[in-house]
Amino acid sequence: MKLKNKTAIITGGSNGLGKATAFLFSIEGANVVIADMDEKAGQSVVNEIKANGNNALFVKVDVSNPDSVANLIESALKEFGKIHILINNAGIVSDARLVKMDIDQWQKVIDVNLKGVFICAQAVSKVLIDQGEGGSILNTSSVVGLYGNFGQSNYVASKAGVIGMTKTWAKELGKYNIRVNAVAPGFMETEIIKSMPEKVINLMKEKTLLQRLGKPDDIANAFLYLASDEGSYVTGTVLSVDGGIII
Repeated sequence: MKLKNKTAIITGGSNGLGKATAFLFSIEGANVVIADMDEKAGQSVVNEIKANGNNALFVKVDVSNPDSVANLIESALKEFGKIHILINNAGIVSDARLVKMDIDQWQKVIDVNLKGVFICAQAVSKVLIDQGEGGSILNTSSVVGLYGNFGQSNYVASKAGVIGMTKTWAKELGKYNIRVNAVAPGFMETEIIKSMPEKVINLMKEKTLLQRLGKPDDIANAFLYLASDEGSYVTGTVLSVDGGIII
């Protein structure tokens, strides 16, 4: 098992990409901490992981609130003793064109997708440094953070910011053997995509070289590589998992 006896915190772990990653990490031996606002869905994931004989914990958290994140860290350490991996996956969308987007839409997305990543990474990095055993911080960005997207000024800004922070933290934390990387998903089969019109989904497929949407497991596998010893010499990188959409 690639993550035996490791503890991984996964924000936004109740659904979609985070949920798939939680299941895969648990199969690979990790103690999984599901950190999410959706208590019902999060506890359901935990129950399923435990039913398969693996270890998991749900903690309700608002990633944009430092006190809430501090409780998350305390709960994880109390349950499992150490933290080794953080996956900053919590994220929201609130789309509008530039001339229509109000300041509340802007701030809400920035608070969760950018500020929340900073707060969680700062808190976990302090633990990893104190433990003195290295570790891995993984951030969910997006291909739109690389090339922009119509009607998503707030989301694109947050995901581009995540890329910048990833590279900065890799430089700051490398001396502690803490690796920091980002994964940039393309169009994925998640709850958000499923609610879109079929015409839009087909257009996404046409723009992708592989002519299909990605699956949550595609992202989970990328996170596993970067979190495990197989990715031990990879830091400061942004791994695009997008079916070739940006070529």
